[in-house]
Amino acid sequence: MKKINSIFVIDDDDICQYIAVSIIEHSELVKHTKVFNNGKEAIIYLENNCQILENIPEIILLDLTMPVMDGWEFIENYIKLKPRIGKKVYIYIISSSINPYDFERAKNISEVSDYIVKPLTLEGFTELVKFITK
Repeated sequence: MKKINSIFVIDDDDICQYIAVSIIEHSELVKHTKVFNNGKEAIIYLENNCQILENIPEIILLDLTMPVMDGWEFIENYIKLKPRIGKKVYIYIISSSINPYDFERAKNISEVSDYIVKPLTLEGFTELVKFITK
């Protein structure tokens, strides 16, 4: 299977970060993983690097509930920034929320590729990468 260059994990929970990064590394499908503790850190990074394509990830794994800037606010800011980003980025919400409202809201945002209920699994991650690299 084809490798992707980079992925962002945006989550404030240390355990969830550890699990996601471990799965990503174990898959051997991603060259670079960058972790952010909230949406604001990630948006600032994207704003500062949007013209450098190799610094833009192919995939973003985005938690919804975080301090400073939550996942929904990140998406709002990403949508404004998207015209300046010169490549397709797949955003996957990865959340412990099973609230039908969150599923429906995510489904109605074209920038969101899918909604994954935590925890991320190796099989699920492998399928995700397979889907975007086909």
